[in-house]
Amino acid sequence: MATNTEWETKVKGLLKGELKRRGVTYAQLVEKLAAVGVVDSEPNIRNKLARGKFTAVFLLQCLEAIGASSLRLE
Repeated sequence: MATNTEWETKVKGLLKGELKRRGVTYAQLVEKLAAVGVVDSEPNIRNKLARGKFTAVFLLQCLEAIGASSLRLE
């Protein structure tokens, strides 16, 4: 059974991987999130992703903002 830290590492890797595949920087993510009505700062997003501690809502907002229609879990 995975620990919370292991889950956090996995979800962090999933989101970072999707951003990298699409060539989206944190600054661009801030702009894309704003376009879907989510206001956040680049340092705050950088910290969330570094820690791997963010809500499922934030994950879905990011995926929607970058145009991801599916997510590979492996």
